[in-house]
Amino acid sequence: MTQIYVAGIAMTVFGRHPDRSLHDLAGEALTRALADAGCTTRDLGVAYYSGITNGLLQGQISIPGQVVFSKIGVEGIPVYNIENACASGSSSFNLAVQSLNAGTTDVALALGAEKMNIPDKTKAIAIFEGGWDVSQADENAATLVQLGAGITPPPGSESDRPYSKFMAIYAAMCRWHMKTYGTTQRQLAAVCAKNHQHSVHNPWSQFRKPFTIEEVLAAPPITYPLTLPMCAPLSDGAAAAILCTEEGLQRIGADRKRCIKVSASVIRSFTHRRMDEPEKHVSRLAALQAYEMAGLGPEDMDVVEVHDASAMGEIIQAENLGLVPLGGGGPAAERGEFTLGGRTPINPSGGLESKGHPLGATGIGQLYELVTQLRGEAGARQVEGARHAIQENGGGLQGIEEAAVAVHILSR
Repeated sequence: MTQIYVAGIAMTVFGRHPDRSLHDLAGEALTRALADAGCTTRDLGVAYYSGITNGLLQGQISIPGQVVFSKIGVEGIPVYNIENACASGSSSFNLAVQSLNAGTTDVALALGAEKMNIPDKTKAIAIFEGGWDVSQADENAATLVQLGAGITPPPGSESDRPYSKFMAIYAAMCRWHMKTYGTTQRQLAAVCAKNHQHSVHNPWSQFRKPFTIEEVLAAPPITYPLTLPMCAPLSDGAAAAILCTEEGLQRIGADRKRCIKVSASVIRSFTHRRMDEPEKHVSRLAALQAYEMAGLGPEDMDVVEVHDASAMGEIIQAENLGLVPLGGGGPAAERGEFTLGGRTPINPSGGLESKGHPLGATGIGQLYELVTQLRGEAGARQVEGARHAIQENGGGLQGIEEAAVAVHILSR
């Protein structure tokens, strides 16, 4: 494989941006990424745009990338619109890697942007309802919610306010993990409190308020065992990455000391596995493929960003990435092993729970954090001596797992 580098990467603050347009957010991310790489739009050979909400929330059903890019100075080059649910940004990054490996260009752009906060919050939440087979939505929900059978939620642990069906499914997966491995609600709260405490040091994060474990447990419920701080919010924001081959780096005159290697880039889709086949989980298979591609293992990973649309996601994905044995994620979180200063820091950015989750920008936002860590530029949230980093980003649901999963390994 041709050696690929991240030459420039940037993100906006994720959060609520009522006075900013989609292309304004995208333009900020692009401008910062270009400056970070030391190049201009004229140096780009191809561009991949990831956005989920453009059609449903803004009415831009087709060519959202061409429309957004036309307003921020990118034109005349191939533009591809990428939709892979919450893994869209990482999928754009993967396709940029593929285009560079194919030799069609030596500099490629991956950019994701979303405007999810609109006056009609119910309409925005409904976006998530399209992330599975809508022709059998009721059947999907019944099958997945049944995973939590056997654990009765305590009184008062269900919100009377509307929330995405996906949160009920995440909660069912939590309860399955609880009855299978002994995971506790307090361990979920430990993950959540840790991520909110990490986010205090992240200027790009949507939320920067620290929580204790007790405060997380006492917060308003969503659906047992999830409370409000354990769940990712609706977010606006954008993120962009400039990727290069060796020739591209030389052509744009990039600062080689700040260029980060892409050691592995993997996308996989679900299979019809059973819940008692966790070794076949799509994330686990993607991670094994990425480790083989990079010639590294879980023991080599110094810093990690995973998809924690709920706190349970971090526990499951820590296990899938091989950082702990199956069932070991909850106890490791409670012991502080995933905290800054711990054995393997996970989500030093604050994760999706705190940093925010603007769907099409989420994966590139995760990669921004890892590049920043590997450059040694993360300030108070820096993982000292970080040399290798791994990212996991999932999207949608098919069967009993993510429909699409991206795993990237970056190296200094």
